Amino acid sequence: MARGYMEGPAAEEAERRAEELRRGIKDEPDALLQAAVYGSTEDDPAPHFLGWLGEVDPDELFSTGAAWGVTVRRAVVAN
Repeated sequence: MARGYMEGPAAEEAERRAEELRRGIKDEPDALLQAAVYGSTEDDPAPHFLGWLGEVDPDELFSTGAAWGVTVRRAVVAN
């Protein structure tokens, strides 16, 4: 597999799956997943949770320079 491919969507999906497995989350129908926005900010340069998709706009965060390295990931929501 070409290295460039593993640095993009495939790497993000592999990271997501590894995190779910580490936390013991399986593809269970009762697990509630929601799109979460992660990125880096001036206050905290390490990637961290910025908000839920729909409550924050990842494109606006990036275009205004408020955040960089912005990604949208599926996150488990506590029931």
